[in-house]
Amino acid sequence: MTELRTLPVPEGLDGLRVDSGLAKLLGLSRSVVAGLAESGDVLVDGAPAGKSDRLIAGAWLEVSLPSADRTIEVVPVPVEGLGVLHEDDDIVVVDKPIGVAVHPSPGWEGPTVLGGLAAAGVRTASSGPAERQGVVHRLDAGTTGVMVVAKSEFAYAALKRAFKERTVDKRYHAVVQGHPDPSRGTIDAPIDRHPRHDYKFAVVTGGKASITHYETVEAFRAASLVDVKLETGRTHQIRVHFSAVRHPCAGDLTYGADPVLARKLGLTRQWLHARSLSFEHPGDGRWVTFESPYPADLQHALDVLRDQDR
Repeated sequence: MTELRTLPVPEGLDGLRVDSGLAKLLGLSRSVVAGLAESGDVLVDGAPAGKSDRLIAGAWLEVSLPSADRTIEVVPVPVEGLGVLHEDDDIVVVDKPIGVAVHPSPGWEGPTVLGGLAAAGVRTASSGPAERQGVVHRLDAGTTGVMVVAKSEFAYAALKRAFKERTVDKRYHAVVQGHPDPSRGTIDAPIDRHPRHDYKFAVVTGGKASITHYETVEAFRAASLVDVKLETGRTHQIRVHFSAVRHPCAGDLTYGADPVLARKLGLTRQWLHARSLSFEHPGDGRWVTFESPYPADLQHALDVLRDQDR
């Protein structure tokens, strides 16, 4: 079942790409709009429009959307390697493995944190959209480490507020190529969708304010281990910022990492790990900290770097 939307292109969208303009107009992601265009479900003045075509103010738009009754459900499926670091009546803190999304979404058929928790009998808060109830923050599927999910409704509200007000201390460890100069500093650069490649992000004039603080923990001949504190939480923020200053995360080929170094270190993904998470516990107000050890592939890469410097 589909729903047909017909309307003229507003003046404010004149000149924008189809995927960008319709995403703003319809409240959808650019990737979803791009998929609709590729399927021939976007017509401009009766002709199929490609995702990169430009919109013209006043042109007649016809978009066939999937019916709203098609909901995404959390399916209880055990997730190998998903560890529970802490659980009480209000929260569950997990150690997310590689290749696991936080919640189900269109086009994702792999394992999810919520599906793994459901399979383990953990009930999360009912607040939030059906497919991500209890989720107060997210990690990319390709990023490992510690994250918290709310179990009680009170915890959900308190943690959402804490993340919005930036009172949560999120610490990541990353191995970046070369040696950042200065060894301790701040990268303050706006981030938005890459102007030419929809699947990634970039530092873009007029993008969303994005601030990353870092400090070098250990320096090697070819790379540096840095401790990163996020002041904002944009998609791919750490990867984009370090790439922008020409120190991409080792193994991050999407953002310009050296494939030769990646092979030497045995990396098939970016060296980036959510190391620790600290916040005021919503139940009793205590300041709590949870840490995640490095997974095997990242630890191996570190060992190789250390061995090369001996």
